Amino acid sequence: MYQNHKASKDHRNMESHMGESKETRANDPSSSSSSSSLRLCFLGSSAADKSSAEPITPIGGFFFQPQMDQIIHCAMGFKNPIDIAAIKSHLKTSLLLSHPRFSSLMVRGPRGLKQWHRSSHVDLDHHVIVVHNPVTAASNFDHEAAVNAYLADLSTSSGLSADKPLWEFHLLMAHNCGVFRIHHALGDGTSLMSLFSASFKGAEEEEKLPVLGSAGKKRNRVNGEKGWWVLLIGFVGMVWFSLIFAVEFALRSLWVCDRKTEISGGDGVELWPRKLATARFKLQDMKLVKKAVPNATINDVLVGVVSAGLSRYLDHRTPNALPEGLRITGIAMANLREQPRLQELTDLMKSNSRSSWGNKFSTFLLPIYYKKSSGTEPLEYLRRAKVIMDRKKQSLEALFSYKIGCFLMTYLGAEIATWLLYRIVCNTSFAISNILGPQEEIAVGGNPALTMHMVSYVERADMQILVAKDIIPDPDFLAKCFEEALIDMKEAAH
Repeated sequence: MYQNHKASKDHRNMESHMGESKETRANDPSSSSSSSSLRLCFLGSSAADKSSAEPITPIGGFFFQPQMDQIIHCAMGFKNPIDIAAIKSHLKTSLLLSHPRFSSLMVRGPRGLKQWHRSSHVDLDHHVIVVHNPVTAASNFDHEAAVNAYLADLSTSSGLSADKPLWEFHLLMAHNCGVFRIHHALGDGTSLMSLFSASFKGAEEEEKLPVLGSAGKKRNRVNGEKGWWVLLIGFVGMVWFSLIFAVEFALRSLWVCDRKTEISGGDGVELWPRKLATARFKLQDMKLVKKAVPNATINDVLVGVVSAGLSRYLDHRTPNALPEGLRITGIAMANLREQPRLQELTDLMKSNSRSSWGNKFSTFLLPIYYKKSSGTEPLEYLRRAKVIMDRKKQSLEALFSYKIGCFLMTYLGAEIATWLLYRIVCNTSFAISNILGPQEEIAVGGNPALTMHMVSYVERADMQILVAKDIIPDPDFLAKCFEEALIDMKEAAH
Protein backbone atom coordinates (compact mmCIF):
# COMPACT_ATOMS: atom_id res chain seq x y z
CA MET A 1 0.00 0.00 0.00
CA TYR A 2 1.35 3.32 -1.02
CA GLN A 3 0.71 6.35 1.06
CA ASN A 4 1.57 9.72 -0.39
CA HIS A 5 0.80 12.85 1.55
CA LYS A 6 0.22 15.17 -1.33
CA ALA A 7 0.96 18.46 0.37
CA SER A 8 1.17 21.96 -0.97
CA LYS A 9 4.63 23.06 -0.07
CA ASP A 10 6.42 25.93 -1.76
CA HIS A 11 9.74 24.44 -0.75
CA ARG A 12 9.10 20.79 -1.09
CA ASN A 13 10.27 19.15 -4.29
CA MET A 14 11.03 15.82 -2.69
CA GLU A 15 8.85 13.78 -0.39
CA SER A 16 9.98 10.41 0.92
CA HIS A 17 7.67 8.17 2.94
CA MET A 18 8.52 4.82 4.24
CA GLY A 19 7.22 2.03 6.47
CA GLU A 20 8.65 0.74 9.66
CA SER A 21 8.23 -2.76 11.02
CA LYS A 22 5.91 4.29 9.18
CA GLU A 23 4.25 7.62 5.91
CA THR A 24 4.87 6.47 3.63
CA ARG A 25 2.81 10.07 3.96
CA ALA A 26 2.76 9.08 4.47
CA ASN A 27 5.08 10.65 4.18
CA ASP A 28 0.15 15.62 -0.08
CA PRO A 29 -1.71 20.99 -4.75
CA SER A 30 -4.38 22.11 -7.09
CA SER A 31 -4.39 23.34 -10.61
CA SER A 32 -5.16 26.84 -9.38
CA SER A 33 -2.61 29.46 -8.42
CA SER A 34 -2.95 28.39 -4.82
CA SER A 35 -1.06 25.39 -3.56
CA SER A 36 -4.08 23.38 -2.49
CA SER A 37 -4.97 19.93 -3.73
CA LEU A 38 -8.62 20.37 -2.91
CA ARG A 39 -10.68 23.48 -3.54
CA LEU A 40 -13.71 23.29 -1.25
CA CYS A 41 -16.68 24.64 -3.15
CA PHE A 42 -19.68 22.82 -1.62
CA LEU A 43 -20.81 25.33 0.98
CA GLY A 44 -24.52 24.68 1.14
CA SER A 45 -26.49 22.81 3.77
CA SER A 46 -26.66 19.03 3.87
CA ALA A 47 -29.76 17.05 3.09
CA ALA A 48 -28.97 14.80 5.99
CA ASP A 49 -30.68 15.14 9.33
CA LYS A 50 -29.20 18.10 11.23
CA SER A 51 -28.83 15.89 14.27
CA SER A 52 -26.06 14.09 12.37
CA ALA A 53 -23.92 17.24 12.19
CA GLU A 54 -20.55 17.09 13.91
CA PRO A 55 -18.20 20.08 14.13
CA ILE A 56 -14.87 19.59 12.43
CA THR A 57 -11.86 19.54 14.76
CA PRO A 58 -9.25 22.34 14.66
CA ILE A 59 -6.68 20.01 13.08
CA GLY A 60 -9.25 18.73 10.58
CA GLY A 61 -10.08 22.32 9.67
CA PHE A 62 -6.40 22.98 9.12
CA PHE A 63 -6.35 20.46 6.26
CA PHE A 64 -9.09 22.40 4.46
CA GLN A 65 -7.07 25.59 4.30
CA PRO A 66 -6.13 26.47 0.69
CA GLN A 67 -2.39 26.40 1.35
CA MET A 68 -2.38 23.10 3.22
CA ASP A 69 -5.10 20.92 1.65
CA GLN A 70 -3.83 17.36 1.65
CA ILE A 71 -4.89 14.13 0.01
CA ILE A 72 -3.51 10.72 0.96
CA HIS A 73 -2.90 8.30 -1.90
CA CYS A 74 -2.81 4.58 -1.16
CA ALA A 75 -1.99 2.18 -4.01
CA MET A 76 -2.07 -1.61 -3.96
CA GLY A 77 -1.26 -4.10 -6.69
CA PHE A 78 -3.50 -7.17 -6.88
CA LYS A 79 -2.66 -10.82 -7.41
CA ASN A 80 -5.64 -11.64 -9.65
CA PRO A 81 -7.49 -9.66 -12.35
CA ILE A 82 -9.74 -6.97 -10.86
CA ASP A 83 -13.41 -7.88 -10.45
CA ILE A 84 -15.24 -4.56 -10.27
CA ALA A 85 -18.51 -6.07 -9.00
CA ALA A 86 -16.71 -8.00 -6.25
CA ILE A 87 -14.87 -4.89 -5.10
CA LYS A 88 -18.06 -2.82 -4.97
CA SER A 89 -19.83 -5.58 -3.09
CA HIS A 90 -16.97 -5.78 -0.59
CA LEU A 91 -16.91 -2.01 -0.08
CA LYS A 92 -20.68 -1.90 0.41
CA THR A 93 -20.52 -4.29 3.38
CA SER A 94 -17.10 -3.29 4.73
CA LEU A 95 -16.25 -1.39 7.89
CA LEU A 96 -15.00 1.40 5.62
CA LEU A 97 -18.47 2.57 4.66
CA SER A 98 -19.83 2.09 8.17
CA HIS A 99 -17.30 4.63 9.43
CA PRO A 100 -18.97 8.06 9.69
CA ARG A 101 -16.08 9.91 8.01
CA PHE A 102 -16.42 7.84 4.85
CA SER A 103 -20.14 8.54 4.58
CA SER A 104 -20.19 12.24 5.54
CA LEU A 105 -20.14 15.48 3.58
CA MET A 106 -18.14 18.49 4.67
CA VAL A 107 -20.49 21.50 4.69
CA ARG A 108 -20.77 24.90 6.34
CA GLY A 109 -23.24 25.28 9.20
CA PRO A 110 -25.55 28.22 9.90
CA ARG A 111 -22.70 30.35 11.33
CA GLY A 112 -20.26 29.42 8.59
CA LEU A 113 -18.43 26.78 10.64
CA LYS A 114 -17.32 23.63 8.85
CA GLN A 115 -19.20 20.50 9.90
CA TRP A 116 -19.44 16.83 9.01
CA HIS A 117 -22.96 15.86 7.91
CA ARG A 118 -23.72 12.13 7.73
CA SER A 119 -25.20 11.12 4.37
CA SER A 120 -28.00 8.57 4.31
CA HIS A 121 -26.62 6.94 1.16
CA VAL A 122 -23.20 6.55 -0.43
CA ASP A 123 -23.32 5.94 -4.19
CA LEU A 124 -20.30 3.71 -4.88
CA ASP A 125 -20.55 4.48 -8.60
CA HIS A 126 -19.41 8.02 -7.73
CA HIS A 127 -16.50 6.77 -5.64
CA VAL A 128 -15.17 3.79 -7.61
CA ILE A 129 -13.43 5.27 -10.67
CA VAL A 130 -12.64 2.67 -13.34
CA VAL A 131 -9.76 3.40 -15.74
CA HIS A 132 -9.81 0.79 -18.51
CA ASN A 133 -7.01 2.02 -20.74
CA PRO A 134 -3.29 1.85 -19.89
CA VAL A 135 -1.86 5.00 -18.33
CA THR A 136 0.80 5.14 -21.05
CA ALA A 137 0.37 4.66 -24.78
CA ALA A 138 3.67 2.77 -25.13
CA SER A 139 3.26 -0.85 -26.23
CA ASN A 140 5.97 -2.21 -23.90
CA PHE A 141 5.12 -0.20 -20.79
CA ASP A 142 6.30 -1.12 -17.32
CA HIS A 143 3.36 -1.47 -14.92
CA GLU A 144 5.16 0.06 -11.95
CA ALA A 145 6.37 3.04 -13.98
CA ALA A 146 2.84 3.55 -15.34
CA VAL A 147 1.27 3.50 -11.86
CA ASN A 148 3.96 5.87 -10.56
CA ALA A 149 3.18 8.24 -13.45
CA TYR A 150 -0.53 8.07 -12.59
CA LEU A 151 0.18 8.86 -8.94
CA ALA A 152 2.50 11.72 -9.91
CA ASP A 153 -0.30 13.23 -12.04
CA LEU A 154 -2.79 12.83 -9.19
CA SER A 155 -0.43 14.75 -6.89
CA THR A 156 -1.04 17.93 -8.90
CA SER A 157 -4.67 17.24 -9.82
CA SER A 158 -7.67 19.36 -8.87
CA GLY A 159 -8.50 17.24 -5.84
CA LEU A 160 -11.70 15.58 -4.65
CA SER A 161 -15.24 16.72 -5.35
CA ALA A 162 -16.89 18.14 -2.22
CA ASP A 163 -20.39 17.07 -3.25
CA LYS A 164 -19.70 13.55 -1.98
CA PRO A 165 -17.74 12.01 0.92
CA LEU A 166 -14.08 12.87 0.46
CA TRP A 167 -12.63 9.61 -0.86
CA GLU A 168 -12.31 7.68 -4.11
CA PHE A 169 -10.99 4.29 -5.25
CA HIS A 170 -9.42 4.32 -8.72
CA LEU A 171 -9.15 0.95 -10.45
CA LEU A 172 -6.39 0.82 -13.08
CA MET A 173 -7.64 -2.23 -14.98
CA ALA A 174 -4.74 -2.48 -17.44
CA HIS A 175 -2.24 -2.45 -14.55
CA ASN A 176 -4.23 -4.58 -12.05
CA CYS A 177 -3.87 -1.88 -9.42
CA GLY A 178 -6.15 0.14 -7.14
CA VAL A 179 -5.50 3.63 -5.83
CA PHE A 180 -7.36 5.05 -2.83
CA ARG A 181 -7.63 8.85 -2.63
CA ILE A 182 -8.60 10.05 0.85
CA HIS A 183 -8.68 13.58 2.19
CA HIS A 184 -6.38 13.98 5.16
CA ALA A 185 -9.17 15.56 7.22
CA LEU A 186 -10.73 12.08 7.47
CA GLY A 187 -7.82 10.79 9.54
CA ASP A 188 -4.08 10.26 9.72
CA GLY A 189 -2.05 7.31 8.44
CA THR A 190 -2.41 5.28 11.62
CA SER A 191 -6.20 5.70 11.67
CA LEU A 192 -6.61 4.91 7.99
CA MET A 193 -4.24 1.94 7.96
CA SER A 194 -6.00 0.46 10.99
CA LEU A 195 -9.35 0.86 9.23
CA PHE A 196 -8.01 -0.68 6.02
CA SER A 197 -6.55 -3.63 7.90
CA ALA A 198 -9.90 -4.30 9.56
CA SER A 199 -11.88 -3.78 6.33
CA PHE A 200 -9.72 -5.75 3.90
CA LYS A 201 -8.79 -8.97 5.67
CA GLY A 202 -7.24 -11.77 3.62
CA ALA A 203 -9.28 -14.76 2.50
CA GLU A 204 -7.79 -16.95 5.23
CA GLU A 205 -8.07 -14.27 7.89
CA GLU A 206 -11.79 -13.47 7.75
CA GLU A 207 -12.30 -14.40 11.39
CA LYS A 208 -9.51 -12.27 12.80
CA LEU A 209 -7.85 -8.92 12.36
CA PRO A 210 -4.57 -8.96 10.40
CA VAL A 211 -1.47 -8.70 12.56
CA LEU A 212 -0.53 -5.04 12.84
CA GLY A 213 2.84 -5.34 14.52
CA SER A 214 3.95 -5.63 18.09
CA ALA A 215 2.77 -3.07 20.55
CA GLY A 216 6.26 -2.05 21.47
CA LYS A 217 7.18 -0.35 24.67
CA LYS A 218 5.04 2.32 26.16
CA ARG A 219 6.47 5.75 25.86
CA ASN A 220 7.90 7.44 28.89
CA ARG A 221 8.28 4.17 30.75
CA VAL A 222 10.38 4.73 33.88
CA ASN A 223 12.82 2.09 35.04
CA GLY A 224 12.40 1.81 38.78
CA GLU A 225 16.02 0.68 39.19
CA LYS A 226 17.40 4.01 37.97
CA GLY A 227 18.68 6.36 40.58
CA TRP A 228 17.20 9.78 41.19
CA TRP A 229 20.22 11.44 39.62
CA VAL A 230 19.66 9.57 36.34
CA LEU A 231 16.05 10.74 36.31
CA LEU A 232 17.17 14.29 37.10
CA ILE A 233 19.67 14.29 34.23
CA GLY A 234 16.94 12.95 31.94
CA PHE A 235 14.55 15.68 33.05
CA VAL A 236 17.14 18.42 32.55
CA GLY A 237 17.93 17.00 29.10
CA MET A 238 14.24 16.99 28.19
CA VAL A 239 13.82 20.62 29.25
CA TRP A 240 17.01 21.70 27.47
CA PHE A 241 16.33 19.96 24.15
CA SER A 242 12.65 20.97 24.23
CA LEU A 243 13.64 24.62 24.68
CA ILE A 244 16.27 24.51 21.92
CA PHE A 245 14.02 22.74 19.42
CA ALA A 246 11.01 24.94 20.26
CA VAL A 247 13.03 28.08 19.56
CA GLU A 248 14.36 26.60 16.34
CA PHE A 249 10.84 25.61 15.30
CA ALA A 250 9.64 29.17 15.89
CA LEU A 251 12.55 30.67 13.92
CA ARG A 252 11.86 28.32 11.00
CA SER A 253 8.31 29.64 10.86
CA LEU A 254 9.64 33.17 10.39
CA TRP A 255 12.86 33.51 8.38
CA VAL A 256 15.50 30.82 9.02
CA CYS A 257 15.87 28.56 5.98
CA ASP A 258 18.21 26.04 4.38
CA ARG A 259 21.01 27.01 2.04
CA LYS A 260 20.06 26.52 -1.61
CA THR A 261 21.17 23.18 -3.09
CA GLU A 262 20.31 21.11 -6.16
CA ILE A 263 17.25 19.70 -4.37
CA SER A 264 15.88 23.08 -3.26
CA GLY A 265 12.63 24.31 -4.75
CA GLY A 266 11.43 27.72 -5.87
CA ASP A 267 8.31 29.86 -5.92
CA GLY A 268 5.25 27.83 -6.88
CA VAL A 269 7.12 24.52 -6.94
CA GLU A 270 4.06 22.77 -5.50
CA LEU A 271 2.33 23.30 -8.86
CA TRP A 272 5.18 22.00 -11.03
CA PRO A 273 4.89 18.62 -12.81
CA ARG A 274 5.91 15.66 -10.68
CA LYS A 275 7.71 12.36 -11.10
CA LEU A 276 7.58 9.37 -8.79
CA ALA A 277 10.17 6.66 -8.21
CA THR A 278 10.45 3.69 -5.85
CA ALA A 279 13.36 2.58 -3.69
CA ARG A 280 13.01 -1.02 -2.50
CA PHE A 281 14.31 -2.40 0.77
CA LYS A 282 14.08 -5.63 2.71
CA LEU A 283 13.08 -5.17 6.31
CA GLN A 284 15.48 -7.96 7.20
CA ASP A 285 18.36 -5.86 5.86
CA MET A 286 17.24 -2.86 7.90
CA LYS A 287 16.97 -5.00 11.03
CA LEU A 288 20.49 -6.32 10.42
CA VAL A 289 21.88 -2.80 10.03
CA LYS A 290 20.22 -1.48 13.17
CA LYS A 291 21.92 -4.22 15.23
CA ALA A 292 25.30 -2.79 14.22
CA VAL A 293 24.66 0.32 16.35
CA PRO A 294 23.53 -0.31 19.95
CA ASN A 295 19.89 0.59 20.65
CA ALA A 296 19.29 1.81 17.09
CA THR A 297 15.78 1.54 15.63
CA ILE A 298 14.31 1.07 12.15
CA ASN A 299 13.52 4.80 12.13
CA ASP A 300 17.19 5.54 12.83
CA VAL A 301 18.15 3.37 9.88
CA LEU A 302 15.61 5.19 7.72
CA VAL A 303 17.05 8.59 8.61
CA GLY A 304 20.57 7.28 8.06
CA VAL A 305 19.61 5.96 4.61
CA VAL A 306 18.04 9.31 3.69
CA SER A 307 21.16 11.18 4.85
CA ALA A 308 23.56 8.85 3.02
CA GLY A 309 21.40 8.71 -0.11
CA LEU A 310 21.02 12.49 -0.38
CA SER A 311 24.77 12.96 0.17
CA ARG A 312 25.45 10.46 -2.60
CA TYR A 313 22.97 12.19 -4.92
CA LEU A 314 24.37 15.67 -4.25
CA ASP A 315 27.88 14.34 -4.89
CA HIS A 316 26.66 13.26 -8.32
CA ARG A 317 24.84 16.53 -9.12
CA THR A 318 27.38 18.96 -7.68
CA PRO A 319 30.78 17.30 -7.13
CA ASN A 320 32.98 19.19 -4.63
CA ALA A 321 30.52 22.11 -4.59
CA LEU A 322 29.05 21.73 -1.10
CA PRO A 323 30.85 22.20 2.23
CA GLU A 324 31.29 19.17 4.46
CA GLY A 325 28.66 19.10 7.19
CA LEU A 326 26.14 21.28 5.34
CA ARG A 327 22.79 21.03 7.13
CA ILE A 328 19.74 19.98 5.11
CA THR A 329 16.55 20.23 7.15
CA GLY A 330 13.42 18.19 6.64
CA ILE A 331 10.05 17.81 8.32
CA ALA A 332 9.19 14.46 9.90
CA MET A 333 5.85 13.20 11.21
CA ALA A 334 5.37 11.79 14.70
CA ASN A 335 2.45 9.68 15.93
CA LEU A 336 1.28 11.15 19.24
CA ARG A 337 -0.76 8.16 20.38
CA GLU A 338 0.32 6.42 23.56
CA GLN A 339 1.12 3.25 21.63
CA PRO A 340 3.22 4.01 18.50
CA ARG A 341 1.66 1.20 16.46
CA LEU A 342 -1.46 0.55 14.44
CA GLN A 343 -4.54 0.42 16.63
CA GLU A 344 -7.42 -1.98 17.06
CA LEU A 345 -10.39 -0.34 15.35
CA THR A 346 -12.57 -0.66 18.45
CA ASP A 347 -10.01 1.36 20.42
CA LEU A 348 -9.85 4.03 17.71
CA MET A 349 -13.62 4.50 17.75
CA LYS A 350 -13.82 5.12 21.50
CA SER A 351 -14.17 8.86 22.03
CA ASN A 352 -12.47 8.69 25.43
CA SER A 353 -9.56 6.58 24.19
CA ARG A 354 -6.02 7.97 24.09
CA SER A 355 -5.75 6.27 20.70
CA SER A 356 -8.92 7.79 19.28
CA TRP A 357 -9.64 8.28 15.57
CA GLY A 358 -8.46 11.39 13.81
CA ASN A 359 -5.26 13.27 13.09
CA LYS A 360 -3.21 12.49 16.19
CA PHE A 361 0.18 13.30 14.74
CA SER A 362 2.55 16.22 14.74
CA THR A 363 5.70 17.41 13.01
CA PHE A 364 9.26 18.06 14.07
CA LEU A 365 12.35 19.36 12.30
CA LEU A 366 14.73 16.66 11.12
CA PRO A 367 18.26 17.87 10.30
CA ILE A 368 20.63 15.73 8.27
CA TYR A 369 24.17 16.65 7.30
CA TYR A 370 25.90 16.36 3.96
CA LYS A 371 29.08 14.29 3.99
CA LYS A 372 31.09 13.21 0.98
CA SER A 373 30.04 9.63 0.35
CA SER A 374 33.48 8.56 -0.91
CA GLY A 375 35.24 9.27 2.37
CA THR A 376 32.57 8.44 4.95
CA GLU A 377 32.16 5.11 6.72
CA PRO A 378 28.59 3.95 5.90
CA LEU A 379 27.53 3.30 9.49
CA GLU A 380 28.58 6.85 10.45
CA TYR A 381 25.35 8.07 8.85
CA LEU A 382 23.39 5.73 11.14
CA ARG A 383 25.33 6.79 14.24
CA ARG A 384 24.69 10.47 13.54
CA ALA A 385 21.02 9.75 12.76
CA LYS A 386 20.64 7.93 16.08
CA VAL A 387 22.07 10.87 18.03
CA ILE A 388 19.66 13.26 16.31
CA MET A 389 16.63 11.00 16.78
CA ASP A 390 17.47 10.29 20.44
CA ARG A 391 17.50 14.01 21.15
CA LYS A 392 14.21 14.48 19.34
CA LYS A 393 12.63 11.65 21.34
CA GLN A 394 13.92 13.12 24.57
CA SER A 395 12.37 16.50 23.79
CA LEU A 396 8.72 17.56 23.65
CA GLU A 397 9.11 19.22 20.24
CA ALA A 398 6.41 17.18 18.48
CA LEU A 399 3.90 17.64 21.31
CA PHE A 400 4.80 21.34 21.49
CA SER A 401 4.13 21.88 17.77
CA TYR A 402 0.82 19.99 18.02
CA LYS A 403 -0.41 21.99 21.03
CA ILE A 404 0.68 25.30 19.52
CA GLY A 405 -1.08 24.41 16.28
CA CYS A 406 -4.31 23.58 18.12
CA PHE A 407 -4.06 26.81 20.12
CA LEU A 408 -3.51 28.94 17.01
CA MET A 409 -6.33 27.23 15.12
CA THR A 410 -8.76 27.64 18.03
CA TYR A 411 -7.96 31.16 19.24
CA LEU A 412 -6.20 33.02 16.42
CA GLY A 413 -7.85 31.44 13.42
CA ALA A 414 -6.95 28.99 10.70
CA GLU A 415 -5.31 31.62 8.48
CA ILE A 416 -2.56 32.47 10.99
CA ALA A 417 -1.93 28.83 11.91
CA THR A 418 -1.75 27.84 8.25
CA TRP A 419 0.61 30.70 7.39
CA LEU A 420 3.04 29.78 10.16
CA LEU A 421 3.22 26.09 9.21
CA TYR A 422 3.42 26.97 5.53
CA ARG A 423 6.46 29.13 6.32
CA ILE A 424 8.09 26.18 8.06
CA VAL A 425 7.63 23.88 5.08
CA CYS A 426 8.83 26.63 2.75
CA ASN A 427 12.02 26.99 4.79
CA THR A 428 12.94 23.28 4.75
CA SER A 429 14.06 20.93 1.97
CA PHE A 430 12.11 17.67 2.25
CA ALA A 431 9.42 15.83 4.18
CA ILE A 432 9.41 12.26 5.40
CA SER A 433 6.72 10.07 6.90
CA ASN A 434 6.43 6.38 7.67
CA ILE A 435 3.55 4.04 8.46
CA LEU A 436 3.52 0.63 10.11
CA GLY A 437 1.60 -1.74 7.86
CA PRO A 438 -0.03 -5.17 8.18
CA GLN A 439 2.32 -8.12 8.55
CA GLU A 440 -0.20 -10.47 6.93
CA GLU A 441 -1.82 -10.44 3.52
CA ILE A 442 -4.89 -8.28 2.98
CA ALA A 443 -7.45 -8.52 0.17
CA VAL A 444 -10.16 -6.41 -1.48
CA GLY A 445 -13.12 -8.29 -2.89
CA GLY A 446 -11.27 -11.56 -2.22
CA ASN A 447 -8.32 -10.41 -4.37
CA PRO A 448 -5.06 -10.47 -2.36
CA ALA A 449 -2.78 -7.44 -2.49
CA LEU A 450 0.72 -8.34 -3.70
CA THR A 451 2.31 -4.97 -3.04
CA MET A 452 1.67 -2.17 -0.58
CA HIS A 453 3.89 0.79 -1.24
CA MET A 454 5.29 3.22 1.32
CA VAL A 455 4.47 1.00 4.27
CA SER A 456 6.03 -2.18 5.59
CA TYR A 457 4.14 -5.16 4.20
CA VAL A 458 5.04 -8.83 4.62
CA GLU A 459 8.73 -8.17 5.37
CA ARG A 460 9.12 -5.63 2.54
CA ALA A 461 9.40 -1.87 2.64
CA ASP A 462 9.25 0.53 -0.29
CA MET A 463 10.16 4.19 -0.22
CA GLN A 464 8.27 6.35 -2.70
CA ILE A 465 10.04 9.53 -3.78
CA LEU A 466 7.88 12.31 -5.19
CA VAL A 467 9.81 15.13 -6.85
CA ALA A 468 9.35 18.20 -9.01
CA LYS A 469 10.87 16.86 -12.21
CA ASP A 470 12.28 20.25 -13.27
CA ILE A 471 14.43 20.24 -10.12
CA ILE A 472 15.15 16.51 -9.69
CA PRO A 473 14.84 15.12 -13.24
CA ASP A 474 16.25 11.72 -12.30
CA PRO A 475 14.28 10.36 -9.30
CA ASP A 476 15.12 6.78 -10.33
CA PHE A 477 18.79 7.56 -9.75
CA LEU A 478 17.91 9.13 -6.40
CA ALA A 479 16.05 5.93 -5.49
CA LYS A 480 19.15 3.95 -6.46
CA CYS A 481 21.23 6.17 -4.16
CA PHE A 482 18.97 5.24 -1.24
CA GLU A 483 19.10 1.53 -2.09
CA GLU A 484 22.90 1.54 -2.40
CA ALA A 485 23.18 3.43 0.89
CA LEU A 486 21.42 0.58 2.72
CA ILE A 487 23.51 -2.04 0.88
CA ASP A 488 26.71 -0.27 1.96
CA MET A 489 25.47 -0.15 5.57
CA LYS A 490 24.58 -3.85 5.44
CA GLU A 491 28.06 -4.75 4.17
CA ALA A 492 29.68 -2.58 6.85
CA ALA A 493 27.55 -4.25 9.52
CA HIS A 494 28.86 -7.75 8.71
